[in-house]
Amino acid sequence: MGFLKRDDPPDRRGQALQRDEAGDEDAPRSEAYEPGSLQGLPASGRERLERMKQDIARGFFTSDLSVNEFLLVKEAGYEPLGLVLGSSIYHIGFQQAMWNQSMEMTVLTQAMYHARELSMTRMEEEADQLGADGIVGVRLTIGRYDWGADLAEFIAVGTAVKHAAGELHRAPGGRPFTSDLSGQDFSTLLRAGYRPVGLVMGNCVYHVARQGMMASLRQFGRNIEMTNFTQALYEARELAMGRMQGEAESLQAGGLVGVQLKEASHGWGSHVIEFFAIATAVVPTQAEHTIEKPALVLPLSG
Repeated sequence: MGFLKRDDPPDRRGQALQRDEAGDEDAPRSEAYEPGSLQGLPASGRERLERMKQDIARGFFTSDLSVNEFLLVKEAGYEPLGLVLGSSIYHIGFQQAMWNQSMEMTVLTQAMYHARELSMTRMEEEADQLGADGIVGVRLTIGRYDWGADLAEFIAVGTAVKHAAGELHRAPGGRPFTSDLSGQDFSTLLRAGYRPVGLVMGNCVYHVARQGMMASLRQFGRNIEMTNFTQALYEARELAMGRMQGEAESLQAGGLVGVQLKEASHGWGSHVIEFFAIATAVVPTQAEHTIEKPALVLPLSG
């Protein structure tokens, strides 16, 4: 059953549940960010950051940007500093659901969100140690290992950048901005008069009720909407998207670009699905926005 671990003490299964000030009791909240903090970073990670600081001082950087992305990011006025990452190996607890009831699995929702936030916050703290304004090209992945069937590693990785002219472009609250936009999209966004303030996300783990035998028999051979399934998936997506938008509003963003809505079961079984919404929140930097005309490009590779 993957993450549906059954040996957790019952009194601890609901501890991940937090309360959202906006009124959504089941909505996850962001991990606390402390400027200058190295909590959660191993000794080898701290040593790597110290070496990177020395490398930056002599003009050396590391990056997962492609050649085109690297050049466009520099053209946009940002200097790559180094590759930063955050990691969290997390045990996901157990939550029971009735077979005939569609409902959010709040314990699983909270756990999946908190694990991602831990890795994101550690990545931001690494960028802060390098004196970065933000992180571009952020990737969030989930890894599984044979030695921990009920565990998952949540990884956040991206390239820390700093504005070459010294303008402070951090997010509200002093956090380095984060963005999953490619280097090309990041450059285009800046030239058009916008800038990213943060990578925002929302999730919802939902149990989709099974249909009874009599209902299945009544639908046999007919074209008919499965309203119970439609409503369950609709509600789960709406919860994830609403939470993503709530994060953007907390950053005082003007809008979202590059929205992605992903679905995965993570080994919970066919009727338990996580809906995960993620996007880059942006703010305008000028009143007038110049949209460049697209240029015709002819590939030379056959």
